Amino acid sequence: MTANTHLQINDENHLVIGGCDTTALAAEYGTPLYVMDEQVIRENMRLYRDAMMRQYGSRGLVLYASKAFCTTAVCRIAHQEGLGLDVVSGGELYTALQAGFPMEKVYFHGNNKSPEELTLALLSGVGRIVVDNVQELALLDKRAAELGKNICISVRVKPGVDAHTHDFIQTGKIDSKFGVALENGEAFAFAAKTLEMPHITLTGLHCHIGSQIFDLEPFEVTAGIMLGFAAELKEKLGIIIHELNLGGGFGIKYTEEDDPVEYDQYIAAVSVTVNRICREKGLERPFMLMEPGRSIAAPAGITLYRVGTVKDIANVRKYVAVDGGMHDNPRYALYESKYTFLLANRMDVPRTDCVTVAGKCCESGDLLGKDVLMGEAKPGDLMAVLATGAYNYSMSMNYNRNTRPAVVLVRDGKHRMIVRRETYQDIIRNDLMPDDLHP
Repeated sequence: MTANTHLQINDENHLVIGGCDTTALAAEYGTPLYVMDEQVIRENMRLYRDAMMRQYGSRGLVLYASKAFCTTAVCRIAHQEGLGLDVVSGGELYTALQAGFPMEKVYFHGNNKSPEELTLALLSGVGRIVVDNVQELALLDKRAAELGKNICISVRVKPGVDAHTHDFIQTGKIDSKFGVALENGEAFAFAAKTLEMPHITLTGLHCHIGSQIFDLEPFEVTAGIMLGFAAELKEKLGIIIHELNLGGGFGIKYTEEDDPVEYDQYIAAVSVTVNRICREKGLERPFMLMEPGRSIAAPAGITLYRVGTVKDIANVRKYVAVDGGMHDNPRYALYESKYTFLLANRMDVPRTDCVTVAGKCCESGDLLGKDVLMGEAKPGDLMAVLATGAYNYSMSMNYNRNTRPAVVLVRDGKHRMIVRRETYQDIIRNDLMPDDLHP
């Protein structure tokens, strides 16, 4: 479901999502407000799950990349839809635990896991720990010995593939904080080191080449490189790789300019490559994993804002300020990410006004979009920003001591809150004021 087919316009020219009038949602829950369409989340999960089943049957598993949008409710939905879970921190792992997610289907990532996080993973019985570096390998073996555990791991490999995406979200090149590189022999040395670890068995290879990728070729090339490395490990070290995890990074449609591939085509294309190379190199076809996150959650979500001031600087720029900003969506500040902006309460207004959407934070760079086309906004209008279901709530913060918005899940005309709106009391809940403060 790569287009916004779940959005409609009702007879009052209001934007509707999941059968719910956005103006009614804003009136009941306030703004800013994250709205997630449950049916879209489920349909996107099923699209990947069914594609994996067609290509690999019981020899494959789709892991939902929870960093995109992680709550106990979405973890429960992922479990109901038959997906595994990709977590990258103790907090995401704890969320999965609280949601009752089966730990054997959890894969724990991260480039600098703490001893406490590794201990939690070992005690929780996660399915795989994806080890990033040799220091973590030694620490994990030590903690496993102390806890009387033996653990199968995957190693995160940098395959050296240019994914043609923003520099900040390319993760497969040698100059990356993630993983061990193939080009300089680092990955091979890591694999050899595992043979010295009595409580660790290397069974899988993992990689992630970037985000918001619109081409099939980078994934096909990466699969070939990774299987070539698996063949080398088998020949030279006797290590048999049983699992191949090619990560995620599948692009979505943020604006009309974006032209994403249908999601199931990624799995189909990779399958052809995997089958061919395994035959050529005499390898057993590995258990396949992929980790979609953005492409599942982003299209399902919108953010609703109330327009405050409109500042038209003659012959310079027109600013439309909303009651949110970089504290609930930092992606424009980070990546200059593009979005589609609509007037949710006046959908009949032509999108011909060129404006810059500004947030309320005390930062000149607090923008949600620059020189975007939308209807002519007035104070009090309800603005909707599309495709914000991923990396908005999950990246939100309390800058300027702003509160995080609520999250509402909609489906078939019904709505329920899955994350409460923060209050000012929540902002100061961890503050301490020592008794000995004095001038």
